[in-house]
Amino acid sequence: MKNLLKGLKSSINRRSFMKNGLTAAGAATLGAGLVASSSPVLAHGGPEERSGHLTKGDAAILRFLAAAEILETDLWQQYNELGGIQDSEVPGGSGNATYTAALAVLDADMAQYIHDNTEDELTHEVFINAYLASKGADTVNLDEFRTLLSSQASGAQQIGRLTNLMQLTVDTSWWTRYRSGTKNPDFGDIFDQAVPSLNKGQHPAIPKTDDDLTPNDHIQAIANTAGFHFGTIEQGGTSLYPSLAQRVTHPEVLRIVLSIGPTEAMHFQTWSDKAGNAPALTDPKDSMLVFPDLNSSPLGGEEFQTNLIMPEPTVFLSRKLPACSIVRPTATDGAATGALKFLTAMGLFIGQSSAFFELLRDLAEDADEARRGER
Repeated sequence: MKNLLKGLKSSINRRSFMKNGLTAAGAATLGAGLVASSSPVLAHGGPEERSGHLTKGDAAILRFLAAAEILETDLWQQYNELGGIQDSEVPGGSGNATYTAALAVLDADMAQYIHDNTEDELTHEVFINAYLASKGADTVNLDEFRTLLSSQASGAQQIGRLTNLMQLTVDTSWWTRYRSGTKNPDFGDIFDQAVPSLNKGQHPAIPKTDDDLTPNDHIQAIANTAGFHFGTIEQGGTSLYPSLAQRVTHPEVLRIVLSIGPTEAMHFQTWSDKAGNAPALTDPKDSMLVFPDLNSSPLGGEEFQTNLIMPEPTVFLSRKLPACSIVRPTATDGAATGALKFLTAMGLFIGQSSAFFELLRDLAEDADEARRGER
């Protein structure tokens, strides 16, 4: 694993290479243009990423998924440094006993689950980039954007980050979406939030400093936020892979997408179960952040009951067809761009540069333009 990581760090995204190769005088002017899909440079036959032996669309899909997995690895690494297990498989950080104990309230094995989720995302990132390289296609490297600050709490590495876990607006509507037997987001249906206050304002999912370790209900609120954020992130991957699979051309690339996607669903179900154990409380340092008892009135019932972790059968493809237990959403139109907008809206990239957003937007648009059967 360490050798693979070392190899990836030397792999340079072609856009980054082009930007770094510009003269100092022209870099400031052209740098942003080279990563924007609407850029005149690309629109007029300028340089594009190499697809190698893959179709342009398949390479674009894999590049977007590689970028998504790099971002996931970055956020899970932060969780693991403070609340997981730090070892040779997932090195970095030294743990934070108070935060780890608060997470353990949701499940005694949370540290192991966080470690394993982190390792899984890391292998996805490494494999997809290695596969692209093996086919002569350009890979993805986001290292130049590792500029965000780390948590200052004991146990965290002081290194640059791609993602921000300290100002999150967490959408918890997946909770009711997977419990609904009559609605599906692919039909435009809207779902209630399990924790409405998490979807308002900005909340830390890791302690920002050691001041966040007390009082007990405050660090528990941070751990509860993390517990729901875990589910929010992994339900996204659960939908993204089957949505993009519908655009893949080559059977081997389809095999990759169909083999990695279900692991995201396994992660999601784990976190869906653990989030239900988050204790009801009000954050003493933020009275607007309230975690309700999801099993009690006015909540409760099938849309909130915490032990209902299997996807409830619901409408699929047509309301005239029988209900079916499914992943939702899986509509393919705009799937990559929608995923990027979702991650951005939760505050995951607060503090990032315009070049970062332009690059990710370009990768997403390229993936959404892929068409099955293209050459």
